[in-house]
Amino acid sequence: MNRFFQADDDVSAFFSAKAADLLPFLARLIFALVLAGYFWSSALTKFDGPFSPSVGAYAQIFPRAFETANYNPQAFGLWPWAVVMAGAYAELVLPLLLIFGLLTRIASLGMIGFIVVQSLTDIVGHGADAATIGRWFDRVPDALILDQRALWMGLLAVTLIHGGGRISIDAELRKWRSTWRKPASN
Repeated sequence: MNRFFQADDDVSAFFSAKAADLLPFLARLIFALVLAGYFWSSALTKFDGPFSPSVGAYAQIFPRAFETANYNPQAFGLWPWAVVMAGAYAELVLPLLLIFGLLTRIASLGMIGFIVVQSLTDIVGHGADAATIGRWFDRVPDALILDQRALWMGLLAVTLIHGGGRISIDAELRKWRSTWRKPASN
């Protein structure tokens, strides 16, 4: 029996030693493989030009207000335009920052906030039904909002807590900053 415990201790020690290198990198890689395309394709539906949101962007982000305005973007002011543009650019830029491990914790926090707002918009603005929202602890792991987005945020929590890890631009910049800040010896 001691051999099993020793084997478990050995495996545990190996992965604990590699966790600082592997865990943030794997989280960023999985984000790139699974979620980046989703966010980028969603962002691209929100643009008619670099500073011109599409009609669909207003319908996605402000569904009830846009309906009240008879689907007329000109009836909206500067604030909705700014929100739509910020959201669209966030969907483009934040995934790139995460993938490359640049400003990783800020990008992770931004993506978590984005997912919370996205989920609330789906529930309140679009009136998502109970099946789409889902329930936790129900043995059915495929609800689009509670189940899937909890997994997304769990993945992002790894990069929020651990940063980009040693295999990231953040790590290289940290090395560069530490050598740059050292006083020259005479």
